[in-house]
Amino acid sequence: MSIDQLQPVSQQQATVYLPYIQGSKRTLLPYAISLYQKGVLEGQRKIESSDNIPFVATWNVATLPSDLTRCRIQFDGNGELNYEVMMASFEYISFLIELLENYRRYRISDFSKSFYRKLLRVDE
Repeated sequence: MSIDQLQPVSQQQATVYLPYIQGSKRTLLPYAISLYQKGVLEGQRKIESSDNIPFVATWNVATLPSDLTRCRIQFDGNGELNYEVMMASFEYISFLIELLENYRRYRISDFSKSFYRKLLRVDE
């Protein structure tokens, strides 16, 4: 399924996340929750001066914003390029909002640099 085909969740479903999502990010919240509920995303990591690297991200779908979501990403179909990160579902949905913003700008499904820093534990 393409990101362009995402249908937003109801306002009632989005309301539970409103305290966690601020400002202009709220407009994409119903779409980010819809993507979150799919539990899978195929995308491409943009690499400057090189070919993009395809990835598949999968995650468990939590019920509440404070519940933990475990996200797994495999790059280039290579079993040795598996990464995993856990975070509150509201935080993961915030990263999905950033992904949707990037998709609208560049037409590529890719997470933000801040997501990859968390995934690779750069700031720990």
